[in-house]
Amino acid sequence: MRALSGIKPTGTLHIGNYLGAAKQFEMMQSKNYEGFYFIADYHTLNSYPDPSALSENTWNIVLDYLAFGLDPLKSVIFLQSQVPEVVELAFILGNYTPMGLLQRAHSYKDKTAKNEVINVGLFYYPLLMSADILLYKSDVVPVGKDQKQHVEIARDIAEKFNLHYQKDVFVLPEPYIPEDVAIVPGTDGRKMSKSYENTIEMFSSSKDFKKQVMGIVTDSTPLEDPKDPEKCTVFDIYKLFASKPEVDEMAEKLRAGGYGYGHAKKDLLEAMKEFFAPMREKRAELEKNPDFVEKVLKEGGEKARTVAIETIKEVKKTVGLVGNIYC
Repeated sequence: MRALSGIKPTGTLHIGNYLGAAKQFEMMQSKNYEGFYFIADYHTLNSYPDPSALSENTWNIVLDYLAFGLDPLKSVIFLQSQVPEVVELAFILGNYTPMGLLQRAHSYKDKTAKNEVINVGLFYYPLLMSADILLYKSDVVPVGKDQKQHVEIARDIAEKFNLHYQKDVFVLPEPYIPEDVAIVPGTDGRKMSKSYENTIEMFSSSKDFKKQVMGIVTDSTPLEDPKDPEKCTVFDIYKLFASKPEVDEMAEKLRAGGYGYGHAKKDLLEAMKEFFAPMREKRAELEKNPDFVEKVLKEGGEKARTVAIETIKEVKKTVGLVGNIYC
C-alpha cells in the first residue's frame, strides 16, 4: 500500500498539522506503508508568496517532518518542485477534466463567492493536486475533512481516463480521515487554521508557545462554579495529548467547580510540553546539520522522480505520444 500527502509551505506548522497529518504519516510508516510525503511548493504560487518566506517555510517543514519521526529510509520526503513530471501530468489530465468539475472545487467557489480575482493557478489547483496523487499511484491519501473533495476529484479524473482507454493506468485513491482528529479546535474554538490566526505551534519559542495555550478563549464561568468539559476548548485539546485517566481527572475537576480555566490551561501546557519535548530536541539537532537535511531532500527527490518517470512513460504510451525520450 502506498500513502501520499503534501502540505503547502505557507507558514509555520501547528498541532493541527501534526495530529491531522504528520502523526498519521508516522503511523503508516510503522505499518510499512510506502509513504510519499512532499512539500507542495508549486501550490503556493497562485497566492504570490514572498520568495524568501517560501524558501524558509519549505525548509522549516522539512525539519518538522524529520523531527516528527518520518524516517527517510522508510518514507520518501521531497519537494513537489523537484519532480517536473507532476506539471506534465497535470497538463495531460487537463484534457480529460470537465470545466464543471474544477468549478465545483471549494477553493474556486470560495473565492468566487467573495468576488475575488481568480488566477488560472487557483482554478487549476485541484487538477495539479490530482496529478500529485495519481503520479505516484497512491492507494491512500491522509487528509482532513476539508480536503476530502480533492481526493474525490482525483478519483473522478482517474476513472474517466481509465475508462476512456479501457486500461487501469491509474490507481483510484481513497481518502484516509481519522475521525478522532479530523478537526482540531483552535484557540478560539473554530477549526485550527493559520488563516484564522488561532493556532498553537509546537516548535515556537517557549514564551510564544505558552502565550498561545494561555490565550485559548473560554467563557466567563466563575472559578468556583461547575463547568461543562464538553463545551470547553481547553478540554477538547487536552484530550488529544493526555492519557485517559488524566482526561477523566480534568473532566471531574471541571464539573466539581473550584477548578478554573486557568488551571486547565496550565495542565494542558504541561501535557503538551511533555508530549513535544523529544521532537523539539530532535529538531534543534537537525537545525545544526543542514547537510543531512539537504541529503534527505536530494535522495527523496530522486526516488520520487524514478516513480514519476515510469508513470509518465505509461501515460504517454497510453494516449499515443510516442515521439518522446521515454518511449
